[in-house]
Amino acid sequence: MNILIYGIGGVGGYFGGKLANTKHHVSFIARGGHLKAIQEKGLFVKSFLGDFKATPDLATDRLTNIPTPDLILMGVKSWQLEQAAKELAPHISNGTLVLPLQNGVNNPEKLMTSISEDQILNGFCNLISFIEAPGIICHQAFRPTLSMGELDNRRTDRIERIHAVFLEAGVESKIPEDIHREQWKKFMFITTISAIGGLTRSTIGEMRSSPYLYQMMRDTAFEILKVAQAKHINIARDDVDKVFEIIAKQDPQSTASTQRDLMHGKPSELENFNGYIVEQAKKHGIQAPVNELILACLLPMERRARAGLKS
Repeated sequence: MNILIYGIGGVGGYFGGKLANTKHHVSFIARGGHLKAIQEKGLFVKSFLGDFKATPDLATDRLTNIPTPDLILMGVKSWQLEQAAKELAPHISNGTLVLPLQNGVNNPEKLMTSISEDQILNGFCNLISFIEAPGIICHQAFRPTLSMGELDNRRTDRIERIHAVFLEAGVESKIPEDIHREQWKKFMFITTISAIGGLTRSTIGEMRSSPYLYQMMRDTAFEILKVAQAKHINIARDDVDKVFEIIAKQDPQSTASTQRDLMHGKPSELENFNGYIVEQAKKHGIQAPVNELILACLLPMERRARAGLKS
């Protein structure tokens, strides 16, 4: 199988590194000093589960250099997906499948702006990793998992084949019975902690210990629940409680990646998280005042970060 990893950040770097150590042909799309380091020395992944090195068959910043992929693993941020799909479209065949793993629940729709719906899968991962230095990915905290599925949840031959490739690579891969339900549960968790953390500059432990902030998190989650149910996602009140059981188990010093982006003045997934909930709440006639407040407070900072990226 020809596999393209589009974006070698924390997610693309970890899973791409695992795939590069299989018999499959694996290409990396990376940029700048990170690309140069990978080309010269390979990709090094530091992991508490055991460090490993990976050498892709090809590392480049030019899509014209890659063989036509059978599978593309999207390793960019949610807000970069539409542009990435536009860039990829001329370089794929009718048989190419695209698997997004970003946080958020509307990633397939973003890809559909340039790529045919029947070529798009749905997926997400549970992983804490980041670029530590050019050519070096640092993985922390827990054993990564990857979940994937067809948009209609059918257990097709093609999803089984891709699942088998990840298992071959030593990745804990799953095909949930309902990929959308599981994705929204992850989305509820990450959206509940990320922007409030960015707004308050607080660790998850500090937010848990503040009665006001803890209630704010719960209000955020229940607004997400209402939007999910309006979109006919099979998710219930009990799932909110389960999300908060997960929040209760997090390291008190931990912060979310979107929170860290906000705190460091980088473009974040704010609009894909709370922004998406505000947009969909308005569409379905739902009140979402907490998400709306969070978005309004952080959006000026987000726009400055985007403006800096373009300059």
